[in-house]
Amino acid sequence: MEKSSKIYIAGHDGLVGSALVRKFAQNGFNNLITRHHKELDLRRQQDVEIFFENEKPEYIVLAAAKVGGILANNTFPAEFIYDNLAIETNIIHAAWKSNVKRMIFLGSSCIYPRNCPQPMKEGHLLTGSLEPTNEPYAIAKIAGIKMCQSYNRQYGTSFLALMPTNLYGPNDNFNLETSHVLPALLRKFHEAKMASSDSVTVWGTGSPRREFLHVDDLADACFYIMNLEDQVYRSLIPAAIAPLINIGCGKDNTIKEIAMLIKQVVGFEGETVFDTTKPDGTPQKLLDVSLLTRLGWRQTISLENGIAATYAWCIENEVF
Repeated sequence: MEKSSKIYIAGHDGLVGSALVRKFAQNGFNNLITRHHKELDLRRQQDVEIFFENEKPEYIVLAAAKVGGILANNTFPAEFIYDNLAIETNIIHAAWKSNVKRMIFLGSSCIYPRNCPQPMKEGHLLTGSLEPTNEPYAIAKIAGIKMCQSYNRQYGTSFLALMPTNLYGPNDNFNLETSHVLPALLRKFHEAKMASSDSVTVWGTGSPRREFLHVDDLADACFYIMNLEDQVYRSLIPAAIAPLINIGCGKDNTIKEIAMLIKQVVGFEGETVFDTTKPDGTPQKLLDVSLLTRLGWRQTISLENGIAATYAWCIENEVF
């Protein structure tokens, strides 16, 4: 990409999108295209097509999505499948019509089967049943992957699907009703510390294992892949296989270990209680990142440093 290339970052004000804006801007890319939801509703096909006709982006990172944790997925399944299907359908189709040079579609590791062999390889896609608690979201993301594959196959587009592991960092959702586990625990432990509470309750047994990646590392991986030389980039788009790359660190921890680390970072001195009446979700979600490693990219932000930096950002920005 040239520094003046027109790059559309869909979902620029979210966790991932804001990290992408920071990454591209830090590297001198000065022609970033962004739109707030109030300016452009990506679920409306006509509005999206008019936007593409007017702006004509050369590159796209599709980070816009409706996301949330177990509670949000269980409460709003229709919104999770409709919103995400509409967003990705409209953008992928418009990207083809506009002759976009390269596009990265961002999904989630929940696309893999609930009882998937660990670590999860790209080839495990569609080899088993999904985790019921986030099935509508996962199905929408799988549809996006298959759209990328289908458009590459029929139209010769250069659309890649990147599947990040669990993400965290600045501009995350810290709402206890709708957030994922790590930001929710950060808020719980902070509020308990401020209230001098005796204990913090964590959902589930604490035994499920999760892999976490700081969102700035994801943005760095996206930037790295988008800038691959053409021969390498094109080799990632075989017609018969989904153009899929796992993005993670290749290491996981139990929820209990995560909770104890957050407790330490926040400085909460009370007890941690695990509510075993609440669902655990998928037993383990660890990505096989061997393809990403072969491409030459590795994580740089450790979990402890990333959590500490995220907590400091929350305090500085008065998130809690």
